[in-house]
Amino acid sequence: MCAMPALIDSHGRTKRKLRVSLTDRCNFRCTYCMPEHPAWLPRASLLGRGEILRLAGLFVDAGIDQIRLTGGEPLLRRDLVECVRAIDSLRERGLRRLSMTTNASRIAPVAAALVAAGIDDFNVSLDAVDPAAFRALTKREVAPVLDGIRALADAGAAVKLNAVVVRGGNDTQVVPLLEWAMQQGLPLRFIEYMPLDAPGQWQRGAVVTEAEMLAAIGERHAVEALPRGNDPASPYRVDGHYPLGIISTVSHPFCASCDRLRITATGELFTCLFSAVGTPLGARMRDGAGDDELNTTIRRAVWLKDAGYAAHPGPVDRPITMHAMGG
Repeated sequence: MCAMPALIDSHGRTKRKLRVSLTDRCNFRCTYCMPEHPAWLPRASLLGRGEILRLAGLFVDAGIDQIRLTGGEPLLRRDLVECVRAIDSLRERGLRRLSMTTNASRIAPVAAALVAAGIDDFNVSLDAVDPAAFRALTKREVAPVLDGIRALADAGAAVKLNAVVVRGGNDTQVVPLLEWAMQQGLPLRFIEYMPLDAPGQWQRGAVVTEAEMLAAIGERHAVEALPRGNDPASPYRVDGHYPLGIISTVSHPFCASCDRLRITATGELFTCLFSAVGTPLGARMRDGAGDDELNTTIRRAVWLKDAGYAAHPGPVDRPITMHAMGG
């Protein structure tokens, strides 16, 4: 079979990574992610395992070689392990890496099963290690998350921590969280608070910038900037050995090197995290669209991908919020 042309947008960016949301449901209520009273999608509207595999396969055939499973919270998907096994089968078609983003609060019982099914690495959302600060931001307890991180380590999984930093929420936890992660030997990425939550909630003043984080860390640790690659995080080395990343979408957008696409739990393709509208691949598939039609639709959507947040900074006006979009 002849190799298909790569997925390239009109700005010359080749797509290599795909985020696939398995569910919009989440057991956390993070203030930066979802409305206080979220309205969940009807379960019948969510893609089935076979539909997920079909869409993911089309993207892998077009050059996507890294897939990350997201939510909501993927652990709320009842057939999660089976989904992982199905997508893992795409390695014979070109998939190189299969990852998962999770809050880890429910992962302990299935950590080993997920690794065995094919997950190469996990991104765990951990916005604070202080119980009160964690509770204030997520409305949940931190202990189950820490238990989940330990279970992943026991299962031999590669783990990276992600922390969204919100002024007045967990900004005082930047250094304590960094030092805890250093003690555990777990890589950490701080993320600037992005305008992707409930409409009207995000405020520019709540953003703790990359420069502010570095200043706080620099009061206690030596920080060295490393060369920037295609990863969204600016890389740093702390105290000569520890890898730290900072995703600074608001203060230093990385749109020029973006190689990511996203599929929601209902099969909508969002070519940018800040896209106002998606392309309904799931609906077209259920209406009987064949692979050739879906491929044409995908390529057109990718080609028309906007320049990104750097070109249009600020909140995006759309009905879908971050918990339904996927990270």
